[in-house]
Amino acid sequence: MKALLAALSMATLIVTAAASRAEDITRFAPLKPDELSPAQKTWADMIVAPPRNAKFGSPPYRAYIRNPELAPRLSALSDYLRWNSSLPPRLSEFAILLTARQWTAQYEWFAHYPLALKAGLDAKILGDVSAGRRPDNMRDDEAALYDFVTALYRDKKVTDPVYKAAVEKFGERGVMDIIGIIGYYDLVSMTLITMQAGAPNDSVPPLPALSK
Repeated sequence: MKALLAALSMATLIVTAAASRAEDITRFAPLKPDELSPAQKTWADMIVAPPRNAKFGSPPYRAYIRNPELAPRLSALSDYLRWNSSLPPRLSEFAILLTARQWTAQYEWFAHYPLALKAGLDAKILGDVSAGRRPDNMRDDEAALYDFVTALYRDKKVTDPVYKAAVEKFGERGVMDIIGIIGYYDLVSMTLITMQAGAPNDSVPPLPALSK
């Protein structure tokens, strides 16, 4: 009897996992190359190039490609914010991961977690962010960015001290770059959530659900 119950439980898990995977690709299901319009193909060819090295069938691109007029505008904004803003990668990736945490966007967290580590962000900081805590071992510029982003997301306002600290560290251009990064990755997060795009494997610890 125990063996039967165990087998039934395992079967349920397998069916549930299969259903989740099926659901993941139901929304904005990948298109085949011969299904692309000329405008879609032009954009798909463009995002393959370095430094993006993207595939049009991967999230969030397989959703973007449904609108070939919007897609190149989004990727152009992404190009600036990821690789050409006034912030170093350590800080831009930090801002992206704060956005992923805000939305509990698992695919975004998975994709940018290793990039943040490579850029020099401390794994302990990311562990605290994942848990919903303010990290206590941040550098001055990381703390200024964290407090600015948190003020926008949590308080829906930026106090004078928080604004002053951000401007002192990043300048007015840098403050706008931070706003641009989290604003764009808000859009990315919403797209990924709509797609039901989860992390493809467990190589990065997933974001836990936070109490509201």
